[in-house]
Amino acid sequence: MSGGAERQPALRIRDPQELAEIALQLRRKVIELVAPTGQGYVQQGLGAADLFAVLYFAELRLDPADPDWLARDRLLLSTAHNTAIFYATLAQRGLVPAADIGAYCKDGSPFEVNASERVGTVVEATCGSLGQGLSVAIGMALAARRRGDASRVYVILGDGELQEGQVWEAALLAGSLGLDNLCLLIDDNRMQVEGHVDGVVKLEPIAGKFASFGWAQEVVDGHDIPALLGALDRARATPARPTCLVVRTLPGKGVPMLEGILAHNLKLPADVATAAMAALSNLRDVP
Repeated sequence: MSGGAERQPALRIRDPQELAEIALQLRRKVIELVAPTGQGYVQQGLGAADLFAVLYFAELRLDPADPDWLARDRLLLSTAHNTAIFYATLAQRGLVPAADIGAYCKDGSPFEVNASERVGTVVEATCGSLGQGLSVAIGMALAARRRGDASRVYVILGDGELQEGQVWEAALLAGSLGLDNLCLLIDDNRMQVEGHVDGVVKLEPIAGKFASFGWAQEVVDGHDIPALLGALDRARATPARPTCLVVRTLPGKGVPMLEGILAHNLKLPADVATAAMAALSNLRDVP
């Protein structure tokens, strides 16, 4: 791995209008990637596009020319099935070749439905088994603190994953260790395989639970780009505590016919994909 702890990130976009345009491009790419097979977790991808745009284009310290940079920020996708938006973002950011993700879900392709380290360094850990990403992130945050570098560790966790006991063991440890270089982002779209999360296990108050474990915490509208930017700024400035951001997202965001449909593995027939792309093409590029 490369050194260079003092290096600055290659990109840090702070203009909400520009980030909104990137998020719109990512939503279009999600539909494009999912359309050939009709499968690929389209609802989650559309819902999380604003969050991914802000993280990869405004927040994370990364160098596409040197993905092994030791002092880079790290993002772990604990919801490892949400790959259409993940791969679309990696390609848009220049972290993987844009042409390569066209092999999404094809036999033999490293761009599988569940992201794995076959893709390369940009997949920091294989998290196909849900509920494990936060534990891995804690190890990375501890290592960075012991090295004394400025890198931060981010992990995206699904709200349904909060039903896993390992998450709470990890949360207890992170709070106890005061890992202020760790930021947890819960994609709170209220959806899991069985439907609405509350129909399986009630989760609220999510923020209150993390507060009781010693975390700084905040609930954020996942489609309000200035709010996301501000919350991440505050997380970075919070000393002696990890931060949990409960990010409220709407499944299918940006495609009216899909918005709010709680379908974990939504099928996307060709006619629906065409209509969805048309809807996204007609959107004005505003925050």
